[in-house]
Amino acid sequence: MAILQVNDIHVYYGSIHAVKGVSFEVNQGEIVTLIGANGAGKSTVLNTVSGLLHPASGSVVFDGKDLKGVAAHKVVEHGMAQVPEGRRVFLQMTVEENLEMGAYTRPRDEIMGSMDDVYRRFPRLKERRRQIAGTLSGGEQQMLAIGRALMSKPTLLMLDEPSMGLAPILVEQIFDIIRELHAGGTTILLVEQNAQAALSIADRAYVLETGKITLSGTGAELMASDKVRQAYLGG
Repeated sequence: MAILQVNDIHVYYGSIHAVKGVSFEVNQGEIVTLIGANGAGKSTVLNTVSGLLHPASGSVVFDGKDLKGVAAHKVVEHGMAQVPEGRRVFLQMTVEENLEMGAYTRPRDEIMGSMDDVYRRFPRLKERRRQIAGTLSGGEQQMLAIGRALMSKPTLLMLDEPSMGLAPILVEQIFDIIRELHAGGTTILLVEQNAQAALSIADRAYVLETGKITLSGTGAELMASDKVRQAYLGG
């Protein structure tokens, strides 16, 4: 069953037509990935789904509800959370304060339980819970950004370039975390330039080029595609 349906969205930045009639869906329990070169429109699509941008036309339907005109902070209340590109943690706040910010839609009596869940998943964050987020390493900040999103108990977790700027061993850790979240029942929409890593864990995938979807299929099908191999997997 489709939990997210993106229907023929067109998005502009002024006169620039950044997203041109993109349609796709994410079913309950899937990992779906959008891959493509830098500037292909991947982050614009994700920001439109999460309500940070609004399409000029087309629709985003989440859990049966058309999100037209719904503010981004209200989208979170509907059960969708985004881990933004570049992590965007609150640098002057502690780890714990960042996590609390992720739980602003939740009843206060549920927050400690959710924080315990995040600390179980990310022991490093528990060790550093009183530390100022701006002093964490890039990998730790990425864990914090994911943990902050999980504090809202999302039905759909969206990750925008989670491996960006990380050392290979940390990229592996982040993708292990994504697998674990998926195994635990979280539906995931992943935007990622590391096509190899993204396709290896995706149930289904879409290739975005200059604002349009040019290919779609299972992760395995796109991994085997000559076009994808040549363009994104180094031949």
